[in-house]
Amino acid sequence: MTLEEKDAEARTPLRAACHCGTVKFTVLLTDGLRTARRCNCSFCRMRGAVAVSANLDGIQVLQGQDSLTLYQFNTGEAKHYFCARCGIYTFHARRSDPTQYGVNVACIEGMSPFDFEEVPVTEGRSHPKDRQGGTLVAGWLSYRPNPGQAQDA
Repeated sequence: MTLEEKDAEARTPLRAACHCGTVKFTVLLTDGLRTARRCNCSFCRMRGAVAVSANLDGIQVLQGQDSLTLYQFNTGEAKHYFCARCGIYTFHARRSDPTQYGVNVACIEGMSPFDFEEVPVTEGRSHPKDRQGGTLVAGWLSYRPNPGQAQDA
């Protein structure tokens, strides 16, 4: 499935889960895959996930609510949720936009961070709420498959 087909599919609720399947949820993305991004703040730099956006009412946890572990740091405004069993980051309530969740693309069925040729990396070392100028792009993360290797369908 092409990225364009996945984007069209993203306009309907998508199935998602952590690695071990303990936490299962559906997600309705706010603007398909066009919101894909990474961040260079201290936490996101270490987490390394590509996130897409969903409104707060766009996520429905179907299974494993009691297995979601909350992590907060610094101002405590952002709420990062992980599976307590496998440790996978599933989604987080954003500090930059408290009306939205950032959702780990790798948790969405049939999607991968390697589906994106280029992903903007937002400047999170100096959070948009802590400076004038709003969200800035610090750079881009790119992925090119090795043509000599077989690719998964």
